[in-house]
Amino acid sequence: MVTPDNLFQGFAERVRDYRPVALATIVAGDREVGRKLLVDRTGLVGGTIEEPRLISAVLERTRRLLSEGSSESFEVEGVRVFVEVHLPAPRVVIVGAVHIAATLAGLARELGFRVVVSDARDRFATPERFPEVDELILGWPNEVLPRLELDEFSYVVVITHDAKLDNPALVAALGSEAPYVGALGSSRTHARRIEALRESGVSQADIDRIHAPIGLDIGARTPAEIALATMAEIVAVKNAVREGAA
Repeated sequence: MVTPDNLFQGFAERVRDYRPVALATIVAGDREVGRKLLVDRTGLVGGTIEEPRLISAVLERTRRLLSEGSSESFEVEGVRVFVEVHLPAPRVVIVGAVHIAATLAGLARELGFRVVVSDARDRFATPERFPEVDELILGWPNEVLPRLELDEFSYVVVITHDAKLDNPALVAALGSEAPYVGALGSSRTHARRIEALRESGVSQADIDRIHAPIGLDIGARTPAEIALATMAEIVAVKNAVREGAA
């Protein structure tokens, strides 16, 4: 529980846990200067502001800023408030520790993404092959992905090229808030994949979210080019240049 004495600790814990959070501080005015409210996606977490009307006004504006992902200074109820918003860095979740994954992970890190690589095959998912990723997870995707709590900051790339791994990964990813779900494979492979997903109970609306063939069309042929095309598509989705649906 966050108390008035540990608001900064509550803020820091949420930053450390990659959770969106905002801290509103009254910085000027005729009263309550220095008092604060801590807000996350669940609502008001704690605070030291005392006036109910002021709490309501600051909370309403802070929640809007948190949803927009922007910090701001504003005046309300005769005081000036500064709201510091912190959003987690986006992450690329790569299912399949294949050759493309190494280049993809490097590009993602260079672009400021956190990187998670997962595979059920221990000969592929090794620290020697992926020394600089944020997380390297050995396990089946239907077990790993739910534990990752995929959210609106998660971009999922499914590239094992093995239906018994790819399809469960897609089912899990499509059941989340991830704005990007891409899958490696030819049009023929994707057609078979669609049938398998339908048989698993995945809706057509969710199937339509899959980016396949994966990546922007740059005529990619080599693993490095496919990785580049994939990251370009992820960045386009993140920056709202390209729709999340394929």
